[in-house]
Amino acid sequence: MWRSGLNSRSTTTAQALKEKKWDALVIGSGHNGLTAAAYLARGGLSVAVLERRHVIGGAAVTEEIIPGFKFSRCSYLQSLLRPSVIRELELKRHGLKLLKPTATTFTPCLDGRYLLLGHDDERNYLEISKFSKYDADAFPRYENQLYKFCKLMDFVLDSQAPETLHWDSSFTDWMRDKLEKSVFWAQCLRHVMALGQKDMVNFMDLLLSPTSKVLNKWFESDILKAVLAGDAIVGSMASIHTPGSGYVLLHHVMGETDGERNVWSHVEGGMGSVSTAISNAAIEAGASIMTNAEVSQLMIGNSDTIEGVLLADGTRVRSSVVLSNATPHRTFLGLVPRDALPEDFLRAIENSDYNSGTTKINVAVDKLPWFHCCGSNNTEAGPQHTATIHICSESMDNIGSACQDAQNGLPSKRPVMEMTIPSSLDETISPPGKHVVSLFTQYTPYKPSDGSWENPTYREAYAKRCFSLIDEYAPGFSSSIIGYDMLTPPDLEREFGLTGGNIFHGATGLDSLFFMRPAKGWSGYRTPVRGLYLCGSGTHPGGGVMAAPGRNAARIALRDFKKHHSW
Repeated sequence: MWRSGLNSRSTTTAQALKEKKWDALVIGSGHNGLTAAAYLARGGLSVAVLERRHVIGGAAVTEEIIPGFKFSRCSYLQSLLRPSVIRELELKRHGLKLLKPTATTFTPCLDGRYLLLGHDDERNYLEISKFSKYDADAFPRYENQLYKFCKLMDFVLDSQAPETLHWDSSFTDWMRDKLEKSVFWAQCLRHVMALGQKDMVNFMDLLLSPTSKVLNKWFESDILKAVLAGDAIVGSMASIHTPGSGYVLLHHVMGETDGERNVWSHVEGGMGSVSTAISNAAIEAGASIMTNAEVSQLMIGNSDTIEGVLLADGTRVRSSVVLSNATPHRTFLGLVPRDALPEDFLRAIENSDYNSGTTKINVAVDKLPWFHCCGSNNTEAGPQHTATIHICSESMDNIGSACQDAQNGLPSKRPVMEMTIPSSLDETISPPGKHVVSLFTQYTPYKPSDGSWENPTYREAYAKRCFSLIDEYAPGFSSSIIGYDMLTPPDLEREFGLTGGNIFHGATGLDSLFFMRPAKGWSGYRTPVRGLYLCGSGTHPGGGVMAAPGRNAARIALRDFKKHHSW
């Protein structure tokens, strides 16, 4: 079984763990923690990764919940993983295999029409023309404008935030810091100048505007606007009418597969294969990974410096460097003694936005869904099955109503759903003839006002509501279900450590990005505790299976370590 393979990732014994003083410890084996471990080990440090669960991967994980069916339980598509990480860690050599869909998005309509977009510009033009000739002409211009912003965004994503120096710094450190910041801002200015004033104004307009305003300016057809708006709401409780939500539209083009922009791929073996490939790179470089090793507290010495961690079973593991892949909330309010942190920093962490409207449902079915808008019921996988399928997303009004329900404290009456069917391309994750269906549903409040997610009847009612809505587009879907796994916001928090059920380790509004992530003055991966670093999605550049936070944090920690030990 796939699970047993990951259990073997415990590459060091408990006895060896506590007898040795490690150069660095990483809390959590999510993809960012594994990435940090890989870079630290490649830099020559002895590194141990400590994972609370029985399986590695954090939210980028594959688990066989129903026999024969392997679910990507949380994250479900790959596109944002930084090309630099794939290249530097040689992830393809370590087993990463991306499966490119034959279409990108499929949106069925209740009136029998549909919108199917893919990789062919001419076919996209014809598809959009079914709804609006004006939009068919505008769509390439819209994408081209977003593509213009990608070089600037790529630079920002791959750069460390030029944060103020913390901890004791020498004159040499201060001069080096000044030089590095000057280089960063000079390169940033170069990208801005390359855009030119007109495009820079358009970029600022995109960053600051509501999604609905951006799309209403570009398009007229409800369905195209709804398809694109879906990119801006993933994992959020924010409305498409919220100022600043337009920034997330860049996710439409920021991701890539093998150098091709705007291609969201499935991963052979599920999203856990991303984590497995990174762990293979880390282990090859000398890192040790231990599962069932929950960290309960950080050990901090008299001089407010890290001395190691205390595990839940009482084991003390020594190190002067610790990188936390946990959320900032869990790290600073759960693992660090309160008196070790400044009050203003604690207040910033306590008041961070961890609202989530996400419930993930993974479904095992005995046949492919048949969408009545596609005509004849063919049992073979078509382009629509390989795409991201948008359910209840025929207009921005649909999305707005679903969000309003949640803001009133209720799960959406007609949840907005992203359906993917990875088994349409990947034969390794389900029995022959049967399939895995992933449903990313919104919006579901953490604490609904009309019931509790702890109530099995309440949970089942929401799942059946989702299945019945799919039946409206794909008759017979409910009757094809063999079983399912459902993760509400409290489940995501309890099982995967995602505070509030937020998949991004905190909101991704403009007030929570770059210099403000996780808190103003602390965006550079270092923390108020000397020797403690953050390496997860709660740091710059944010969430998604990107690996940039892990890579950036490791580079900072490695530099600090070598400077401290250079004498």
